[in-house]
Amino acid sequence: MPEIQLLQGDITKLEADAVVNAANNSLLGGGGVDGAIHKAAGSELLVECLSLKGCPTGSAKLTGAYKLPAKYIIHTVGPVWRGGTNNEEKLLASCYYNCLEIAENKKLKSIAFPNISTGVYKFPKEIAAKIAISEVSKFLEKAANIQKVIFICFDSENYEIYNSNLKL
Repeated sequence: MPEIQLLQGDITKLEADAVVNAANNSLLGGGGVDGAIHKAAGSELLVECLSLKGCPTGSAKLTGAYKLPAKYIIHTVGPVWRGGTNNEEKLLASCYYNCLEIAENKKLKSIAFPNISTGVYKFPKEIAAKIAISEVSKFLEKAANIQKVIFICFDSENYEIYNSNLKL
């Protein structure tokens, strides 16, 4: 059975087959996790992202990881919270599913997720954590290749929310 791990720290320092970037639609960098990943990976990441021509909300795209210790970056665009009446929960679930699908198809063994959409996109952290844990748990029931999923929280608030919702 695949393992779910919870860490608090910096996703750009994590050794995993893939780290997930909570990107914006352009994939060209931004603030928060997105800015940190682009800065740490180096300018080659921006060049590759330019060739991808963006990414719709809820979807995901794969790139190299360049100067990161990970092998790949899976970029996903989470929804901006607009009160919960604009399909936000389904779009966030789709982010997790599509990232896991890419990892599974690429035969990756480990993937690390940040807290998608809970920063400047204002998705309520408790709801986001429940969606993330549910989607990952469901996917792992049928996964053939993924052996470890890491939730890596930058802040202690998200870490505590995940810790109280995970049955580790």
